[in-house]
Amino acid sequence: MLYLFLCIALLVVGYFTYGFFVNRVFGPNSQNPTPAATMADGVDYMPLPTWKVFFIQLLNIAGIGPIFGPILGALYGPVALLWIVFGAIFAGAVHDYASGMLSLRSRGASIPEVVGEFMGTKTRWVLRLFSVLLLLLVGVVFVLGPAKLLGNLIGLPVYIWVICIFVYYFLATILPIDKIIGRFYPLFGALLLFMTVAVIVGMAAADFPVLPNLDFTVNTHPQGLPIWPLLFITLSCGAISGFHSTQSPIMARCIQNESRGRLVFYGAMIAEGVIALVWATAGMSFYQNPADLNAVIQAGSPSLVVSQVCNSLLGPVGGGLAILGVIVLPITSGDTAFRSTRLILAETFRFPQNKAAKRLMLAVPLFIVAFIISFQDFEMIWRYFGWSNQTLAMLVLWAAAIYLKKQGKCHWIASIPAAGMTAVSVSFILQAPIGLSLAPVLSNVIGGLSSLSALLLFLFGKSRRMTP
Repeated sequence: MLYLFLCIALLVVGYFTYGFFVNRVFGPNSQNPTPAATMADGVDYMPLPTWKVFFIQLLNIAGIGPIFGPILGALYGPVALLWIVFGAIFAGAVHDYASGMLSLRSRGASIPEVVGEFMGTKTRWVLRLFSVLLLLLVGVVFVLGPAKLLGNLIGLPVYIWVICIFVYYFLATILPIDKIIGRFYPLFGALLLFMTVAVIVGMAAADFPVLPNLDFTVNTHPQGLPIWPLLFITLSCGAISGFHSTQSPIMARCIQNESRGRLVFYGAMIAEGVIALVWATAGMSFYQNPADLNAVIQAGSPSLVVSQVCNSLLGPVGGGLAILGVIVLPITSGDTAFRSTRLILAETFRFPQNKAAKRLMLAVPLFIVAFIISFQDFEMIWRYFGWSNQTLAMLVLWAAAIYLKKQGKCHWIASIPAAGMTAVSVSFILQAPIGLSLAPVLSNVIGGLSSLSALLLFLFGKSRRMTP
């Protein structure tokens, strides 16, 4: 148990030290007016209290990823904990902070517009299509996932919960941000806090050893899957996730002061890292060995692990409340996934969103498409999500590095993790069955060379600002 608390302490120290350094590099100016003031429209651009902005940002980025991903990552052994801690501090939180601050300084623009500003028009269009597809998939999965959990918890048929969640998502997508998201997220945040603390307390009081294996040199995956690069794709949320960059602009339109960026963007990622640590620890501790954990995952997905852990540690009442806290995560990311999609489409087609009729003109066809997708077998497409997610994170980090280099600031805070994620993304797609199925050694060598080439091109290539 002490090792879990040590990891949590490292995350907190990272926020106050490296987070402080990253904040100084970007140099927020509390005197600069934010989009919430200069572009207020009463719908998407709206000043909100900092505590609300923080909770909304945390709940937006923390879908099922910081629970399901760490449970799957636990199969690889305690090295997953190191990836969460160091990934969150030096990569994930930097990525989230950069995407939020760059959006904040670009009139609250969505991430395709922000990246396109620094990487060119072609990249902008690729990311527009890429982001809409990714967000649609996330939104649909974040309907089906919580619907199944609610069906198991309460007993109503899953299709009823699907309809209810879709209705909620539609309202949260078109209504002003303070009407639903701003009002319900504090309650959702309380449930999330209860879930996290309750699982920690439950493990501390349990009669099984917490983290019995702390041998970081051994890969414990029952199927022998390699740590590199699979762990870094499988365990994304909680360490680094490109999906977060699609969510940060939502709060960049509501934050009232640039100086709050470290708390809202960097801090929310650190908080998500704590959630990921708790569930990775639960996965490594609750079952006798990784093979038993894998058997439960194969039998019912990580959601069955969540159900067993919560009900066993906390009893039916506490377990039920904890599971509700888990259900909150995908729902509070699914609604903003659709909201982000609406905003990206609005920016792409230069379609103002200040009037309800214009929001409906985008939201109605968007939800029709999403509803149709929810009945399709898109398993093959979804297999690409992990790789696509980390590729998006890579592009955002390179965009941040370009920005910092042009500003004459310490770009290494972004360029080093960008190079690392380049190696991960290239190595994975070359050797994965959904990619080229090349030999792992060859794939890893090419991935490393690609990372080095990208870094050298960034450092010594001719840099110029691309026109929109």
